[in-house]
Amino acid sequence: MIKNNFSLDGKIAIITGSSKGIGEAIARTFAENGATVVISSRKQEACDKVVASFKAEGLKAIAIACHVGNPDDRKALVEKTIDVLGGVDILVNNAGTNPAFGPIEEATEAIFDQIFNVNVKAPWDLANKCLKSMKERGGGSIINISSVEGELPEEGLGIYSTSKAAVSMLTRSQAKEWGKYGIRVNAISPGLIKTKFSAALWTNDQIMEEIKKSSPMGRMGEPDEIAGVALLLASDAGSFVTGSLFVADGGFLLS
Repeated sequence: MIKNNFSLDGKIAIITGSSKGIGEAIARTFAENGATVVISSRKQEACDKVVASFKAEGLKAIAIACHVGNPDDRKALVEKTIDVLGGVDILVNNAGTNPAFGPIEEATEAIFDQIFNVNVKAPWDLANKCLKSMKERGGGSIINISSVEGELPEEGLGIYSTSKAAVSMLTRSQAKEWGKYGIRVNAISPGLIKTKFSAALWTNDQIMEEIKKSSPMGRMGEPDEIAGVALLLASDAGSFVTGSLFVADGGFLLS
C-alpha cells in the first residue's frame, strides 16, 4: 500500500480567521484529510455555525472565538485548544486586516498599529504560544498567510503591503530558528482570491478586466486553490519544505 503523505490523521490544527473565505476552505480541507480543526474568528456564533456544518459531514472540529488583535484572546485560543484537544500540531495564521485604502502619508498611526498588530504581531505571538506544545509533540507546521502585495505593492495598499512583507521575513526567521525542533514554517502569498475580504476588487468590472488582461491565467482564484497548497505544507508531503514562500496568484507576479 502506498502511504498517503497528505493525511493529517491525528493532527490538531488551529486556523485563525476560519469562519469564512480562505480560512474556512483550509480548515475544511484539513478536516477532510483527518485533522481535528479549531475554527476561530472574532464571533463565537460564526465559529459555531461552521463547526455545526463540519460535524454534519462527519468532520472533527471545535469552535473557539478569538480576535487575534487581542493578546488575551490569543492566549485563550492556544490554552483552550491544548486543554480540550491535548496539543497543537499545525497553526495557520490566516486572519488579517486592511481597514484603510489610500496614500501612505495619509495613514494614521492608529491605522498603522492596527494593521501591524493583526497582520504581524498576532502571527508572531500565536506561533510563540504554540511552540512549547509543538516541541513536546516532536514537531509541527506553521503556515503564515502573506500576500502578493508583500512582493509587488499596489497604490493605496502601502501599509498593508509592508505588513505582508514583514510576514514573509517572520516566516523565514521562524523556520531558521525552529527547524531544530522539527517545526516547519512556510508562507503562502495568494493573489486575488474570491472572498468577502477582497469583494471591493472583484466586484469592480474595470479592475476585473485589468486582471484578465494582465494575469496569464486571466482569472481570480478560489479559496480551495489556496487550501490545496496549505495541505501540502501541513502534511508529510511537504516534510522537507521550510522557510519557503509559495505564491498562488495565477501568474500575476509574472506580468
